[in-house]
Amino acid sequence: VQLVESGGGSVQAGASLRLSCAASGRTFASYGMGWFRQAPGKEREFVAAIRWSGGSTSYADSVKGRFTISRDYAKNTLYLQMNSLKPEDTAVYYCAASRTLYSGSYNSPNDYAYWGQGAQVTVSS
Repeated sequence: VQLVESGGGSVQAGASLRLSCAASGRTFASYGMGWFRQAPGKEREFVAAIRWSGGSTSYADSVKGRFTISRDYAKNTLYLQMNSLKPEDTAVYYCAASRTLYSGSYNSPNDYAYWGQGAQVTVSS
């Protein structure tokens, strides 16, 4: 699976952004997908995940109610809608595909084997 993120940028606090992750290669529909982020000097952290079937999602407490993960099977694309952005959301955001097929919405980076190159999101106050 090859993953390419897009949609990052620099915004003011309170604004919205939508990240996209285009998948190619093996069957996108069979993989659980996730979003992670890494701020300078910090470890990569879980943001959101979605089951391979799309029927289950999970979120980090810090983004719950503000971010929404979704997937479009026809377009082989994963999305992360980010609303009410805060300066602490500033990070490089990565999409990832699960290590195994037909996976759930996992929150550990160890459950993912395929990663995109990252998209920078900068939120200023």
